[in-house]
Amino acid sequence: IPLVVITSEWESSLAKAADIALIMPESEEACSMGLAPTTSTTVMLALGDALAMALLNREGFSAEEFHVFHPQGRLGARLVRVENLMHHGDEIPLLGLGTPMSEALLAMTNKRFGCIGIVDKGGMLNGIITDGDLRRHMGDNLLSQATDEVMTANPKTIGPHALAAEALQIMNSDRITSLFVVEDDLPVGIIHIHDCLRAGIV
Repeated sequence: IPLVVITSEWESSLAKAADIALIMPESEEACSMGLAPTTSTTVMLALGDALAMALLNREGFSAEEFHVFHPQGRLGARLVRVENLMHHGDEIPLLGLGTPMSEALLAMTNKRFGCIGIVDKGGMLNGIITDGDLRRHMGDNLLSQATDEVMTANPKTIGPHALAAEALQIMNSDRITSLFVVEDDLPVGIIHIHDCLRAGIV
């Protein structure tokens, strides 16, 4: 087993016996009495960090591997993927183009996301109807209109493999509460801002 030594005494017997000797600079301690290790401990911390980062880069240690060893806490939460938090299947609020708004209102109420996605015949997401869209069209015979007359086209979306922290950032910056999760232009889920907050993502 190779012997690696960290020392400031390059002529010491320990340094000479080592396969690799990392020589620290001789520096005066910050302690006014010159007794308590201060400067030397700071240098050791810096060297330790440098060695850790060099090993991380050499081994190609990824964020996914980091999450395996740190699944909890704030660090772990920052590495959670959208697919781990999103709602999917029948939970996704979706309706087709041309659906009467009377049906859309019922669907929005039942799904409880405050929005509903509008898809074409191929299942691709074309638009979104939010509470804000309802307020903007409230005086325009809303219930007699179709979804494509009220929807906002080209809504903000995110992929399932993106970090949930990125989803939260988009929702905060655009002042929205939900994001549809799409893959190949098809909605596969929806994530709400409360899903991120419950997971400890801030």
